[in-house]
Amino acid sequence: MESKGRSRVLGTVTILILVVLETMLIVPGVLAARKYKTLYKFMGGVDGQNPYVGLIDQAGIFYGTTYAGGAYNYGTVFKLKPNGDGSWSETVIHSFNFDGKDGYYPGTGLTLDSLGNLYGATLEGGAYNYGTVFKLTPSGAESWREGVIHSFNSDGKDGFYPYAGVIFDPAGNLYGTTQGSGPYCNPYACGTVFKLMPNDDGSWTESVIHFFDGSDGAFPVAGVSFDAAGNLYGTTSEGGFSLCNGNGCGTVFKLTPNSDGSWTESVIHSFSNGKDGGYPFAGLILDAAGNLYGTTIEGGGFGCGGHGCGTVFKLKPNKNGSWPETVIHSFKDDGKDGTSPPGGMVLDPVGNLYGTTFYGGARNNGTVFKLAPSAKGKWKETLLHSFTDQQGAHPDTGVIFGGHGGLYGTTFGDHTTTWGSVFEITP
Repeated sequence: MESKGRSRVLGTVTILILVVLETMLIVPGVLAARKYKTLYKFMGGVDGQNPYVGLIDQAGIFYGTTYAGGAYNYGTVFKLKPNGDGSWSETVIHSFNFDGKDGYYPGTGLTLDSLGNLYGATLEGGAYNYGTVFKLTPSGAESWREGVIHSFNSDGKDGFYPYAGVIFDPAGNLYGTTQGSGPYCNPYACGTVFKLMPNDDGSWTESVIHFFDGSDGAFPVAGVSFDAAGNLYGTTSEGGFSLCNGNGCGTVFKLTPNSDGSWTESVIHSFSNGKDGGYPFAGLILDAAGNLYGTTIEGGGFGCGGHGCGTVFKLKPNKNGSWPETVIHSFKDDGKDGTSPPGGMVLDPVGNLYGTTFYGGARNNGTVFKLAPSAKGKWKETLLHSFTDQQGAHPDTGVIFGGHGGLYGTTFGDHTTTWGSVFEITP
């Protein structure tokens, strides 16, 4: 059940965008003089290994997941806390277990509620071994209590294999995607968008609000995003109107809520894997004007084996309901630019975009980039960092703005020098 390109990168995308930024960070040009620091290197043991996804920041303390490692080698949820001397301490607050009850292999990011509880998903495990949504509740003195709030099922009515995290609506409901299940695209099915509603007794009720059928997209590996009107937006890694070797090159979709509780889905862009990009593995962000921004791991031009090295794209809403797409950057395999951006991006208050690439850069270990808007709709790209083996190669997700005044993210690692890392880039 692996979609095209997953052997290269596993994208996910659920990134928490923090709007409180240090003034120096958002002033144009300040990041030209920047400093890179590795906050933590994973050892590949009980501390976890291979963080596929990014971080969330709670009052200067970071939380994240690792896909493997931990006490049982099935992944972890970790906490990274700054010390007074400038170093950082990592604590595993949960090790996932292959016991038929817990989930395992968390390939997704975390979401925080107002009470300090953490929510996320695991790719496998649970009652039916098709993945879970879990909740971690702080229980005092650095301890946490974990519980599975939904186990996915392969009965054709539910989804399975959630590659992305979950997000909240204002009413406290959770939304996310699964890469598999549904009555279409047999034998593997094309995936779902689901909703989890909390009950008074502490349980959660799950419902599928959309089954993908291939023509409208297939295999979503990223989560969804809300706009101010309550519409959901997301991407599928395959499917759509363009065949692309019979599978489709991916879509951007919109889900509109109806008064009866149902949702109406529409495809607002279908990728061709040409200049417009192909195979979006990351989720979307919205600016104040309602424009959507995202990345694709292929397309955009030539290079990278003829498949294209990936793009950053923009979708602008028109009054007639159309969404014309513009590629604001096509990556190049020239040793200077990055290639194959697997994660989403963050937007600062002056309109600059920040993200990562899995490959490319000076050593082909990936990069952190900035895109700044300029005159006549053009965008200028700046590489903020090219990764080395020792720093933790291959960032598999985007970056966040942290309360300490910098950009923060994770790397997957090269499995030789490191098993992943957490990094900081500051002005």
